[in-house]
Amino acid sequence: MSRRRISTRTLLTAGLAISLVLAGVVSYYASAHPDGLEFVARTLGFESTSVESAVGDSPLADYAVRGVSNSRLASGLAGIVGIALVALLMTGLMRLLRRTPAGSGTGER
Repeated sequence: MSRRRISTRTLLTAGLAISLVLAGVVSYYASAHPDGLEFVARTLGFESTSVESAVGDSPLADYAVRGVSNSRLASGLAGIVGIALVALLMTGLMRLLRRTPAGSGTGER
Protein backbone atom coordinates (compact mmCIF):
# COMPACT_ATOMS: atom_id res chain seq x y z
CA MET A 1 0.00 0.00 0.00
CA SER A 2 1.58 3.27 -1.06
CA ARG A 3 1.12 6.42 0.96
CA ARG A 4 0.05 9.58 -0.78
CA ARG A 5 2.49 12.42 -0.20
CA ILE A 6 0.99 15.71 0.96
CA SER A 7 2.49 18.78 -0.66
CA THR A 8 4.06 21.50 1.46
CA ARG A 9 1.60 24.04 0.08
CA THR A 10 -1.37 21.86 1.11
CA LEU A 11 0.06 21.37 4.57
CA LEU A 12 0.71 25.10 5.05
CA THR A 13 -2.73 26.05 3.72
CA ALA A 14 -4.49 23.58 6.01
CA GLY A 15 -2.40 24.70 8.99
CA LEU A 16 -3.17 28.34 8.28
CA ALA A 17 -6.89 27.65 7.89
CA ILE A 18 -7.02 25.71 11.16
CA SER A 19 -5.03 28.43 12.94
CA LEU A 20 -7.36 31.15 11.66
CA VAL A 21 -10.46 29.25 12.80
CA LEU A 22 -8.95 28.61 16.24
CA ALA A 23 -7.73 32.19 16.67
CA GLY A 24 -10.71 33.88 15.08
CA VAL A 25 -13.60 31.80 16.37
CA VAL A 26 -12.68 29.29 19.05
CA SER A 27 -10.59 31.77 21.05
CA TYR A 28 -13.76 33.64 22.03
CA TYR A 29 -14.84 30.61 24.04
CA ALA A 30 -11.58 30.40 26.01
CA SER A 31 -11.82 30.58 29.78
CA ALA A 32 -12.46 34.00 31.27
CA HIS A 33 -10.78 32.90 34.49
CA PRO A 34 -7.37 34.41 35.25
CA ASP A 35 -4.30 32.72 33.80
CA GLY A 36 -1.85 30.76 35.96
CA LEU A 37 0.27 33.74 36.98
CA GLU A 38 -2.73 35.85 37.97
CA PHE A 39 -4.20 32.94 39.90
CA VAL A 40 -0.99 32.35 41.86
CA ALA A 41 -0.61 36.09 42.56
CA ARG A 42 -4.17 36.21 43.88
CA THR A 43 -3.73 33.01 45.91
CA LEU A 44 -0.44 34.11 47.49
CA GLY A 45 -1.64 37.66 48.06
CA PHE A 46 0.75 39.71 45.93
CA GLU A 47 -1.70 40.62 43.15
CA SER A 48 -1.86 44.21 44.44
CA THR A 49 1.85 44.71 43.66
CA SER A 50 1.32 44.32 39.92
CA VAL A 51 1.83 47.26 37.58
CA GLU A 52 0.25 48.06 34.23
CA SER A 53 2.13 46.66 31.24
CA ALA A 54 4.11 49.09 29.11
CA VAL A 55 2.05 47.91 26.13
CA GLY A 56 -1.28 47.91 28.01
CA ASP A 57 -2.68 50.61 25.74
CA SER A 58 -1.59 48.96 22.48
CA PRO A 59 -4.17 48.23 19.76
CA LEU A 60 -4.23 44.50 20.64
CA ALA A 61 -4.06 44.71 24.45
CA ASP A 62 -6.12 42.23 26.50
CA TYR A 63 -6.56 39.88 23.52
CA ALA A 64 -8.95 42.25 21.72
CA VAL A 65 -8.77 44.94 19.04
CA ARG A 66 -9.23 48.32 20.67
CA GLY A 67 -12.08 50.37 19.26
CA VAL A 68 -14.25 47.40 18.28
CA SER A 69 -17.35 47.39 20.50
CA ASN A 70 -18.43 43.79 19.81
CA SER A 71 -16.29 41.66 22.17
CA ARG A 72 -16.60 38.52 20.04
CA LEU A 73 -15.46 40.37 16.93
CA ALA A 74 -12.71 42.24 18.82
CA SER A 75 -11.16 39.04 20.20
CA GLY A 76 -11.51 37.20 16.89
CA LEU A 77 -9.83 40.03 14.99
CA ALA A 78 -6.99 40.14 17.52
CA GLY A 79 -6.38 36.43 16.95
CA ILE A 80 -6.44 36.81 13.18
CA VAL A 81 -4.07 39.80 13.30
CA GLY A 82 -1.73 37.79 15.54
CA ILE A 83 -1.73 34.86 13.11
CA ALA A 84 -1.05 37.21 10.18
CA LEU A 85 1.86 38.91 11.95
CA VAL A 86 3.48 35.62 12.92
CA ALA A 87 2.98 34.24 9.40
CA LEU A 88 4.63 37.32 7.86
CA LEU A 89 7.56 37.18 10.28
CA MET A 90 8.11 33.47 9.72
CA THR A 91 7.84 33.81 5.94
CA GLY A 92 10.48 36.54 5.98
CA LEU A 93 12.73 34.51 8.26
CA MET A 94 12.38 31.39 6.08
CA ARG A 95 13.22 33.35 2.94
CA LEU A 96 16.19 34.96 4.62
CA LEU A 97 17.58 31.64 5.86
CA ARG A 98 16.88 29.76 2.63
CA ARG A 99 19.15 31.93 0.50
CA THR A 100 22.59 30.56 -0.23
CA PRO A 101 25.64 32.79 0.13
CA ALA A 102 26.95 34.33 -3.10
CA GLY A 103 29.69 32.27 -4.71
CA SER A 104 28.84 29.05 -2.91
CA GLY A 105 28.81 27.23 -6.23
CA THR A 106 25.64 25.20 -5.58
CA GLY A 107 23.50 27.18 -8.00
CA GLU A 108 20.39 26.38 -5.93
CA ARG A 109 18.12 28.92 -4.35
